[in-house]
Amino acid sequence: MCIEKTLVESFYFEIWNKRNHREAHAILADDFMFRGSLGDEKKGVDGFLEYVDAVHTALGDYECVINDLVVDAGKVAARMTFQGIHQDIFFGVKPTHKKIEWGGAAFFEVRQSKIQSLWVLGDIDSIKSQLARIQ
Repeated sequence: MCIEKTLVESFYFEIWNKRNHREAHAILADDFMFRGSLGDEKKGVDGFLEYVDAVHTALGDYECVINDLVVDAGKVAARMTFQGIHQDIFFGVKPTHKKIEWGGAAFFEVRQSKIQSLWVLGDIDSIKSQLARIQ
């Protein structure tokens, strides 16, 4: 298995799904650059982990599911499904305690056996539509 694929799978299964902060420090570059579909940009592992924790606060049982992965010379593209239970204010909407789910794409850059950067584009319109429908 190639290192890029292993890193991205660990990124989602360990860091996002399990909130494993130790794994984040092991596989993310110290100057990791993150741009999320929710508009936030974070630099560094700790800044990114604050973002992870904020999403988990808003969405209980939050999970990232990898649908497809494409790896090419230090770059990885992933087609994703994101889901969770709306348990705190999210996009200005009070908790509905309903499950929401949306698709997205993630683009990673890997160098020296670490994830250097990530740019994510999620279907924000789908999130807003679901939240409006279940209020």
